[in-house]
Amino acid sequence: MSTISPSVPDRSRIRPFRPARGVGNPHVQTILGKLLRPRPHIRARRERIETPDGDFLDLDFALGAGGDAPPVVVLHGLEGATTRRYMLTTFRHLLDAGLSPIGLNFRGCSGEPNRTVRSYHSGETDDVGLVLDLVAERYGRPAGLVGYSLGGNVTLKLLGERGEAARQRVGAAVAVSVPFDLAAGSDRISSGIMGRVYTTYFMRSLQRKIRLKTDLLRDACDVDAVLRARNLREFDDAITAPVHGFESAETYYARSSSADFIEHIRTPTLVLHSADDPFLPSDRIPVAALASNPWITGVVTEKGGHVGFIEGSVLRPRFWAEQTLAAWLARALGASGLDPAASSR
Repeated sequence: MSTISPSVPDRSRIRPFRPARGVGNPHVQTILGKLLRPRPHIRARRERIETPDGDFLDLDFALGAGGDAPPVVVLHGLEGATTRRYMLTTFRHLLDAGLSPIGLNFRGCSGEPNRTVRSYHSGETDDVGLVLDLVAERYGRPAGLVGYSLGGNVTLKLLGERGEAARQRVGAAVAVSVPFDLAAGSDRISSGIMGRVYTTYFMRSLQRKIRLKTDLLRDACDVDAVLRARNLREFDDAITAPVHGFESAETYYARSSSADFIEHIRTPTLVLHSADDPFLPSDRIPVAALASNPWITGVVTEKGGHVGFIEGSVLRPRFWAEQTLAAWLARALGASGLDPAASSR
């Protein structure tokens, strides 16, 4: 354990999640969470940075924060982007809390194919590390870090990999709806009627991108097998594993699952997850590991779905995760702004 005592915001100030009336079903929370979130207008400046291997990353710097506002890097989920509604609502709440959001588009997620065979995946932390180095240099201080779903897994893995050294770049972090066990999550999302709906949604997007890079990928993997893949495990076996140096999808899952890195985290971290998340079996939530690490504030709600967490009503929804993480980060990073928890956006 670290000899430095963690300074974690008081858990008692986190307001309990109360699902909107009639929106308790996890699939309803998940789907309506995508449909009901607003699309607030966020003025942003896009900047492209070059990676050491000849590729690029597109960052979106939200405008409107004060000059001394602590920076917060925000990571999206599988096949997401900074333009997704949950990202924009997060930016809005962070701005209101006196923070300066910076959205990272993973490779190939900013609107055009990336240049290299390599892409992003649930265990890829080098690109995030590069961005955190850049932000620390520009702002002269460690950043906040927020990750949703796949981005949440990346967040926890990076913090666990770096241990105490992570605090040189990350002052506090939040991970939302994390697939802690990638193998269990991959199998869960492919099962049942709703699982097929989710799988179809992700596979169409993933395979569409592969078609744009077919010539580049021919020597790195079996492109035909990638395009025949019917679920995430088959996709990861056909391309994610061979392209990124793993023997198989199972090896990739085993080495990249964030559950195995939680005990090594030494950065103040808030984890928000729902026990009924349809993307992960409830018995694979590492409740004991979250509870035993004093650097982590783990909040596992009974309901909420996957990146759902809808409160209020269908006609006037509120989004608990964004409100909660912005308020928590403002306290952890010493920001001054409106209380995001009081916002009804």
